[in-house]
Amino acid sequence: MIFVKNYKQIEKMRKAGHLLYEVLCKLREAVKPGMTTAALDAYAEELIRRNHAEPSFLGYQGYPATICASIDDQVVHGIPSDKVVLQEGSILSIDCGVILDGWQSDSALTVPVGEITPDKQKLIRVTEECFFEGARQAVNGNRLGDIGAAVQKHAENHGYGVVRALTGHGIGRNTHEDPNVPNFGETGRGIRLKSGMTLAIEPMITQGDYRVNMLDDGWTFVTHDHSACSHYEHTIAVGDGLPEILSLPGFSWADYSQSAGEGH
Repeated sequence: MIFVKNYKQIEKMRKAGHLLYEVLCKLREAVKPGMTTAALDAYAEELIRRNHAEPSFLGYQGYPATICASIDDQVVHGIPSDKVVLQEGSILSIDCGVILDGWQSDSALTVPVGEITPDKQKLIRVTEECFFEGARQAVNGNRLGDIGAAVQKHAENHGYGVVRALTGHGIGRNTHEDPNVPNFGETGRGIRLKSGMTLAIEPMITQGDYRVNMLDDGWTFVTHDHSACSHYEHTIAVGDGLPEILSLPGFSWADYSQSAGEGH
């Protein structure tokens, strides 16, 4: 069942999203070669609880940590560990969720560990662009397939793979709600979008093969060919006009379109 939220409920999700944005900004700043992913995870939990919120992921279906920390060919759900030390030149995808006043927000970003190659820089940039290309389709009256088709087109235009086995999702009081939000598809297909729907759109884009495998830990997905993967996610609210990105305070579609037009 898809839950359509009212204004007051979206306001609560907006507050959760703004907190999550602050947490991820601090995590981005903390990433450096030589630190462990367990240390980053502990910092994330401290930041969330300090703000009277709860980590969404910790204990969810048995997941043992506050963040997912996925390195290089790891797509999602990498489990933080004091045995995993970040290395110069890697890319790290940080996925995190918060529960504030009973409402959820979910967001992810991929960051460089020290200096990275131009190829990896481009992968991160294009993955972020894929999110915005997909999110701008989340308008009242459009179809769910319009989102995935836009993500897929942008990624494949750059020669990248689009992970199909993992998707975005609805979000609200629960971490995962209906509908699933694929990052591939056909325009004009799927359910019709309505104002008040809240979705987590999260492109997972690979430098090579889009197929993925699960590791023996039962959580971590890696690319089939071990090519690098980048992940970018925000929680959005569908509206009559362009959607509001609830986990990206201060964002302006007009400013983004201008920047994209200038090639930034």
